[in-house]
Parts: sequence; structure tokens; C-alpha cells
Amino acid sequence: MTQVCLVGSESVDLRTELVSRETAREALSTYDLREQYQNSLTLDTISLGSAVALLNDLNWYLVRFTDDALVLEPSVSETEWLSRSLAEAVRDGAIDPAETDEYLKVYGLTAESDLVEPMYLTRQDGEIPSYDLRDVEDTVVVRVTESEFGD
Repeated sequence: MTQVCLVGSESVDLRTELVSRETAREALSTYDLREQYQNSLTLDTISLGSAVALLNDLNWYLVRFTDDALVLEPSVSETEWLSRSLAEAVRDGAIDPAETDEYLKVYGLTAESDLVEPMYLTRQDGEIPSYDLRDVEDTVVVRVTESEFGD
């Protein structure tokens, strides 16, 4: 199973915005929606291709109501998310899955499950440098494309 996680913008109640709009509600109607992080929606799809297709279907809403769209593809990594752009590149064969782990966007995760400001890092000697923007309970690692690095 491939997971999709939509991270809502700070001033938006993401679930309310998406389910109150007919097209988004219909696109999401077959999925079991859960909130993995504060103001997020996480769901399971059958493949990387279906995850990217869903994100494309929801693009109008994603631009307006989300800060990030993440994809967790087990064939690439069991624990590290892919950015939407990286997921598309892997699906299209433009980037080899084995070459996706250099550029990272690492979110802090608070005790309340809030994702806080991301830090852009590169893996060094196979290790991820520590998140040091603030004290956090954990981190969420997102692999990004080189062009997204530091955006």
C-alpha cells in the first residue's frame, strides 16, 4: 500500500475544506481518511501511480489548502516520505528509486502531532543530521528533488 498525506495550511481546516467541496469529496469518497498529524489527511492507495493520480485530481484544492502533499511508497522507503514532485519523477522513471535519498526536507514533530517548520538537509555518510530548529518529540523525513531542495 502506498500512503498519501496532505498537510493543511495553518489557517485552514483541511478536512472541512476538502469534504465540503463536491469534486474533492467525490475523489476522496472511496478512501478511509485519517489524521496522522494535526490538520492533515492520510489515506492508503493501491500504488504509487494511483497516489500521484489522486494528487493530480486534487491539484486545485492542494494549491489552495495545503502546505505539502507527501507520498510513502514502501518500494522506495518504509519510513521516509516522498514529495509529490519526487513521487511523480519516480513513477515516470525519471529518477531511480535508489537515488532518492540525498536531498531531504525534515519536519519537526511536536508532542501534539503538529508538523513544524521544515529544515532542508542532505544525508551525510548515510546519516541524517539532527533537526535543530527547536525541541521536538520526533521528525518526519521527506525526500525531495534537487530542484525542491531549499525552496
